[in-house]
Amino acid sequence: MKNIKFIFAGIFTLAIGVALGWFFKPSVYVPAEQTDHVHGEATTPSSGEIWTCSMHPQIRQAESGLCPICEMDLIPLDMDMSSSDPTILKMTESAAKLAQVETTIVGEPALAGGMNSASNKVIKVDGTVELDERSINSQASHIAGRLQALLVNFEGDYVKTGQKIATVYSTELLAASQELLTAAKLEDKVEGIKDASIQKLKNWKLSDAQIQDILNSGKPIETVDIFADHSGYVLQKKVSQGDYVKQGQALFTVGRTGSLWLLFNVFESDLASIRKGQPISFTTPSVPAQIFKSKVSYIDPLLNKSSRTATVRAEINNRGNKLKPGMLVEGEITGVRADHTASGEAKSFVLPASAVLWTGDKSVVYVKLPNTEVPSYQFREVDVSSQSGGTVIVSSGLEHGDEVVTQGAFAIDAAAQLNNNLSMMNRDISIKKDADDKVPNYHSEAPEAFLQQLNAVAEAYIDLKNAFVATDPAQAVIKASQLSDLYAQGDTTLLKGDARKYWNEQLDVLRSHTAMIIEGEDMEQQRKQFGFISEALINAITAFGTGGEALYIQHCPMALDNQGADWLATDREIENPYFGDKMMKCGTVKKTL
Repeated sequence: MKNIKFIFAGIFTLAIGVALGWFFKPSVYVPAEQTDHVHGEATTPSSGEIWTCSMHPQIRQAESGLCPICEMDLIPLDMDMSSSDPTILKMTESAAKLAQVETTIVGEPALAGGMNSASNKVIKVDGTVELDERSINSQASHIAGRLQALLVNFEGDYVKTGQKIATVYSTELLAASQELLTAAKLEDKVEGIKDASIQKLKNWKLSDAQIQDILNSGKPIETVDIFADHSGYVLQKKVSQGDYVKQGQALFTVGRTGSLWLLFNVFESDLASIRKGQPISFTTPSVPAQIFKSKVSYIDPLLNKSSRTATVRAEINNRGNKLKPGMLVEGEITGVRADHTASGEAKSFVLPASAVLWTGDKSVVYVKLPNTEVPSYQFREVDVSSQSGGTVIVSSGLEHGDEVVTQGAFAIDAAAQLNNNLSMMNRDISIKKDADDKVPNYHSEAPEAFLQQLNAVAEAYIDLKNAFVATDPAQAVIKASQLSDLYAQGDTTLLKGDARKYWNEQLDVLRSHTAMIIEGEDMEQQRKQFGFISEALINAITAFGTGGEALYIQHCPMALDNQGADWLATDREIENPYFGDKMMKCGTVKKTL
């Protein structure tokens, strides 16, 4: 019986959603003469009425007819109902009445006998000063050999970037420099032999001046100086003068003290009162006359079972080097009641169960926006802490004074889905936006040599994309194999610190899913792996740049079973790798890199 009711409810919701489709304006126009399924850049006819499809709002035609996708009758488009924000759905007054929308302004605390003002408390904590782990780097030897001289002899010594720190005697260097002299003599007879010898020495970080000195003197060299790649204090010395080292072996680690971490131990009973961004004041016996201030930046998700404490971290700019790693500190965190925010307003709210749409791990409500010309409703994801009878307690996602839709939320969500807005079933827009926001910017940290490698990967990727455009699984395997070879040839040591870590994360994704294309035979499964490759490469190129020609991020919302997927192209013209000739022109240009 419950299933039958659910089916009828679904049919009713869809019917309302289709009806509401008459009132909305999607974001993309397809000219009448273009019959392919195209998601191009928005254009608008200079005059006349525009017709769209209630099931496929991306369709735009200058005259009535049938949808080229589902063959439903097209409906007139309301040109005043657009929104650039995919989380906001605009409706006409008539549509809101048809959906029987009712709202409630939230603001009452969810807990019985709740308090209308914050009940702040001071939590006393102890902790230590530690190095910021992001500032710790290893100094490696760029060549194998014996440490003939080591100029950094004790832990705590300070080194600067570019400072000479060691001299290595290397038989490999002796042989390679002799090889360069021989290659220089044979340059006229064997094309490229000299360049290959020079590149080998550059891989060991010999400068152009050092290489030229070898050529000018006509004598091979057997020692090379190592210069510091990072500034900082020596934390751990791992070798001694006279030791034999391998290429890439760490000589010592260095760390900077300009920015430090403060690690505090917080008891289990106090954790509910602590949030990120809360103020911390602390003192240390080493600087008794000063009170330092910071904010909570991280709360450890794991609890120490023996001490029943969790680590809370704050960060501080160590001006004047007053604080030193290892110092003991005593602090006070200004905590708040778990059911209130720091401003004193209720954090949890009681709502009718009809206001919440359930989607598994997350729940959804619609909030009516104030002071708008037409009724406008914003998609919000919320956390529900409990449910009792016909009410629910929303613990996060709402603010005091929000006007929440308590009746008609299903109809609004159905209309949003038809309009290609963010909805309960169409959350890909939000996910991809969040992912873009999280891509870091390492343009200034990417050397030219690395960008050349990344460009080579991008070129091989385009060849792979073209194999999918042609729906040629055998060619896809060949191009994927060539792409895999480029991964193996790359030099990750060209990047340092967080930039190197981020590239390695994307490279792991590229390697694993490229291997799955090589091993696979089914074109649809290969295309699915291509989607993961595209995402990782887009992240990498967004983070590091290319230094080369423009690349276009293109998107098809129907790819991968309507989940939507991106890809890279060298031309603005759409050639869809996820459908090939089935829907070659399905897609839009999202962004230019």
